[in-house]
Amino acid sequence: MSLSATEQTIYQNALSFVADLSLNLMAVKVENHPDNFLNWCRELYRICLHEVNRDLLETSQEKPLKKLQEALSCGVSACQLKMARVIPWPVFVGFVEESATLQALPERLKLLDYIANIRGDKLADMIDEDRLAFAGKHGAQHDISVYEFDVEWFAGTRGAKTFHQLLNSHPQAFDLALDNIPLEGDVTLVHYQNFIDAYKAIFAAHASEEKAPLSPATRLLAMRRPDQFVALNSSKIDMLSQGLGLIKLNNQSFDDYWHEMITSIRSTQWWRSEMPNDEAELKLWQNRAILIDLFLFADNSLAENSNYVRMRDKPKKVKIGVAKAVKRSKASAEAIVDKAFASDDIPEYIINMRSTIVNSVKDGKTVDQAITLMRNIFG
Repeated sequence: MSLSATEQTIYQNALSFVADLSLNLMAVKVENHPDNFLNWCRELYRICLHEVNRDLLETSQEKPLKKLQEALSCGVSACQLKMARVIPWPVFVGFVEESATLQALPERLKLLDYIANIRGDKLADMIDEDRLAFAGKHGAQHDISVYEFDVEWFAGTRGAKTFHQLLNSHPQAFDLALDNIPLEGDVTLVHYQNFIDAYKAIFAAHASEEKAPLSPATRLLAMRRPDQFVALNSSKIDMLSQGLGLIKLNNQSFDDYWHEMITSIRSTQWWRSEMPNDEAELKLWQNRAILIDLFLFADNSLAENSNYVRMRDKPKKVKIGVAKAVKRSKASAEAIVDKAFASDDIPEYIINMRSTIVNSVKDGKTVDQAITLMRNIFG
């Protein structure tokens, strides 16, 4: 195999963990012999995950096996991102559609559709749940009958505590920053720089002991314009930098984010393609920059680990006593109920019980639970 410098580095890193596992790997019957680095990484990852006999592993071998899998996943990401740099729009669409199940694309698009409906609203006017959905922090208050997605897809920000404290106490300041980014049309360096200046000023004024972090800023930008910006977090910033052939970015690389990453994305054929007529393709095109995430490595556990899926599939526990309810503000409860009432299958008598249902949701029930209870009593 002919390897690029990046691939050679990943290959050598993977080999450094193979030595401790050589006998275990030799015991696996291999029938597939890939002739390119991407498929080599995929196949060896599959072998590590499914074919290596775990019963024969020594405790000391568990860490090298995990490290080998991490190196191979980096190899997959690097190769797929390298491909993304040169492919035209039809190939981009084909790859995204092929990866849809593995990458939880339907759920991701539900998030993007939801954000599209509130994008024009001010953060200061949003209910807490919507503001957190925009900013990328999932919580128990996100009623799964309304928020049918993990709000942390693309880049979660739950670790950015100061950012969330400031967003909660000064949402108007973040609105002023986002106002610099137009909702439609071209986004220029001037637009971006004005946003960054305003964003940094919030931290300087209210949290001067902490530097403004890049990652939460990219989340806001990508939700504002998913066709223009990529959302970053600590787990993928290095991989995107490496795979796209950029200098290494960090959480203070505000200039390089634009001049390296965004400029690189904008130079691709698929990003520069004309608006498609096909409805399904149009949705992808309208979110094309943020969908670069689908070129990162994913296995079957990615979709299963969605916060939405885990909340939806969480076993119902029977407890003695009163379970702790997720209290909501009246405004949040009203907004959640009204979103549910927008469905065509809500009968008139349920709508007439709005105040009762709002109170139930405010006290901790999900909107589905509250409506179902009313149906059972009065239906």
